[in-house]
Amino acid sequence: MSSEVAAPAVSAAGLTGEEAARRRPPGGNRLPVEGPPSPVRLLVAQLVHFFALLLWAAAALAFVGGMPQLAVAIVVVVVLNGLFAFVQEYRADRAAQALRDLVPHRVTVVRDGRRQEIDAVDLVVGDLVLPEAGDRVAADLRVLDAHGLRLDEAMLTGESEPVGKGRDDAVYAGCFVVEGEASAVVTAVAGDTRLASIATLTRGVERAKTPLAKELDRLVRTITVLALGIGAVCFAAGVVLGLPLSDGFLFAVGVTVALVPEGLLPTVTLSLARGAQLLAARKGLVRRLESVETLGSTTFICTDKTGTLTQNRMAVVTVWTPQGRISVHGTGYEPTAELEGPEPALAAARELARTAARCSTGRTRQDDDGSWIALGDPMEAALDALAHRLGVPGTVEGSPPGTRRFPFDPRRRRMSVWEHDVLSVKGAPGSVLDRCTDPGPAAEEADRLAARGLRVLAVARRRGPLPDGADADTAEQDLELLGLVGLEDPPRPHVGAALASCRTAGIGVAMITGDSAATAEAIARETGLWLPTSRVLRGDELPADEAALGELLADGVVVCRVAPEDKLRIARALQARGHVVAMTGDGVNDGPALRAADIGVAMGVGGTDVARQAADLVLLDDDFATIVAAVRQGRTTFANIRRFLTYHLTDNVAELTPFVVFTVTGGGVPLALSVLQVLSLDIATDLLPALALGAEPSSPRVLDGPPPRRRLVDAGLLRRALTVLGPVEATVAMGAFLTVLLGAGWSYGEPVPAGTLAGASGAAFTAVVLGQFANAFACRSTSRPAWRLGWRSNPLLVWAVAVELVVLLALLLVPLLADLLGQSAPPLPGLLVALAAVPAVLLADAAAKRVAVRRRAGGQRTPAQSARSRA
Repeated sequence: MSSEVAAPAVSAAGLTGEEAARRRPPGGNRLPVEGPPSPVRLLVAQLVHFFALLLWAAAALAFVGGMPQLAVAIVVVVVLNGLFAFVQEYRADRAAQALRDLVPHRVTVVRDGRRQEIDAVDLVVGDLVLPEAGDRVAADLRVLDAHGLRLDEAMLTGESEPVGKGRDDAVYAGCFVVEGEASAVVTAVAGDTRLASIATLTRGVERAKTPLAKELDRLVRTITVLALGIGAVCFAAGVVLGLPLSDGFLFAVGVTVALVPEGLLPTVTLSLARGAQLLAARKGLVRRLESVETLGSTTFICTDKTGTLTQNRMAVVTVWTPQGRISVHGTGYEPTAELEGPEPALAAARELARTAARCSTGRTRQDDDGSWIALGDPMEAALDALAHRLGVPGTVEGSPPGTRRFPFDPRRRRMSVWEHDVLSVKGAPGSVLDRCTDPGPAAEEADRLAARGLRVLAVARRRGPLPDGADADTAEQDLELLGLVGLEDPPRPHVGAALASCRTAGIGVAMITGDSAATAEAIARETGLWLPTSRVLRGDELPADEAALGELLADGVVVCRVAPEDKLRIARALQARGHVVAMTGDGVNDGPALRAADIGVAMGVGGTDVARQAADLVLLDDDFATIVAAVRQGRTTFANIRRFLTYHLTDNVAELTPFVVFTVTGGGVPLALSVLQVLSLDIATDLLPALALGAEPSSPRVLDGPPPRRRLVDAGLLRRALTVLGPVEATVAMGAFLTVLLGAGWSYGEPVPAGTLAGASGAAFTAVVLGQFANAFACRSTSRPAWRLGWRSNPLLVWAVAVELVVLLALLLVPLLADLLGQSAPPLPGLLVALAAVPAVLLADAAAKRVAVRRRAGGQRTPAQSARSRA
């Protein structure tokens, strides 16, 4: 696609800062993106979903049946739960939007006569921009000069094949630069771009549900159908036992309301959003909330070397030339350093540095605090620093007329620039030495440098004219070797500890790099990635068969000289062996591998826009340790969701029991809890403690052992909630109820005075609430009793329980509220039994945990059991 685009005249010096500020539109260059749903739409959605509609129907039937108080109470519950869910969903959407805004999007421009990086939002019409491979185009452009420029325009045209671009061609916002580089002038920004005209199509696309969302949907629907079924059975049983139809209907409504988990989905959403925000504070940006949970299931990490395991702070430490070797002793990107070597070698090194600078764009700059920093590629910045240290010109901004550039690509593994009848070339030794007329002993020297863990570049040149229409392979022939450069990139300080945590957590780690075998192995040994069983594989030697490839990819393996398509094959081979794969990537061609992996991890500092767009997790500090922190947070979030699921289900058992007892006895035992009380329990006891459980901090042992491979709701969770915690809580509640009745002289089947029934019901209500307080603390762990967890480790839970205690006192002692619920403060005997709910729940929970631990200790402990005991 190409077209002529009118644009203002552009100077080689670009716009001035003052002119750019004057042209900046209100709001800046903000490209149209899919906006969050409107608040009204979110609120309505929370009031008309599946089980909300069931409750609306129940309210209507209650009103028609002559029970307006019950109808109003049900409506209040639906509205309050809807408002709560709306607030959490709204906050989660806004949090997700704020996290997306953290993704760095910078563009390279020429302003005030110098090359600089600015935020894409600050682009204006007339800006001179310098797009290169990996960039996302941030505005509509007209190409002024192009060198091998190819773009992915799938966002606009649907075509998957990259499209070549030349002088005067149009380039549109939202496209990605796949290959090459160019200079171009901005012709339209923000709402005037072509992307803006099709933004409405993007907003109309529904977001696909994640596996976690589907599992929660299935769980909620299953519980709801179960609630309807049990309600129907209770209704039928009550009628058979002689209950009036109105009472039978009351039971059915009560059972349904008791079991429907109205607050479950918003609680899960908030837990995921909190996990994402905590991870963002650790420099890990999750682009999709549900990915927080998926991170915890990771079993294999395929990581880059440069910038992830290492600091990506390149420094030239040695230069080899045919005339001799020099050593460079400097700090960072400082322009001065101590140089050691004979004068012939120093002279040859100066020529090498001058040539390397000609085919580089990265450079160094002194920051406001006086320190020297890299602008652009850190490796090229190190070459610029080397040139300054040797006293020769460094990287020069701009190119003279007639310059031809052959940008770097992963197939050639080199780049070159032709100007003034000289072709300057730099690249991987293997890709450059083969094209030199006299490489001499350079290959052996390159191997020696790589064995020291240095990154090695070969620099060469060719004098003479460039044939018209010559491509890179034709131009880069018969080269004169100038020498080799050895660059040091020290490991990150905490990478060793992070790799050790991966091994403890049962997570395999492989290094996937484009560097040489010797360099990759040296870094693997230095960082601690290398194991006694490790081996080095070359990308071009990987077997074509997926199963055979998977067998080679063990923990500690190093795969060097990989092409982008190799990373995709590696991800699929590991997945075929049952692994949950996290794949890191930063290049323009890493997108397919990042999408294919279960978790795509992109670099936020050194990565390309293409990689960040394809990723689930963006490392804002490019640090491997951040991946481990993300896995820790993922496991914590998964455990927290299970915690409040256990909490919800336990409460449902206690709420359901009075209706079952009343129905089975045919009314011989009065109803201990009314539907209004059940509804108030759902509001008063479920929400705040459940939210606090969703904020439970990571356990110190959460990374001990492989990730748990189980569903959110499994047999162990159901057994704990439905056969231990729930029955104990229900037994104490019914015990408190009957204690008050029997103390007042009641006999089975006799009517109960209203005052006595209110006190007994208040005792049962108190027992359930207090039992839930204990239940909240019991649910913090699946292996340790509550009193061993510490009160200060989750202060939110302490505050939640304190608030709910105040609510309980209000519901018992404030006449208006107590009369509405049909209860009163329990007499002393009933209160004492109700208070026993706290130790009863805690002791029963501790006993069940002790039995489970002994059972595990008595048999062979499986990885799943080990993981379960950590939660």
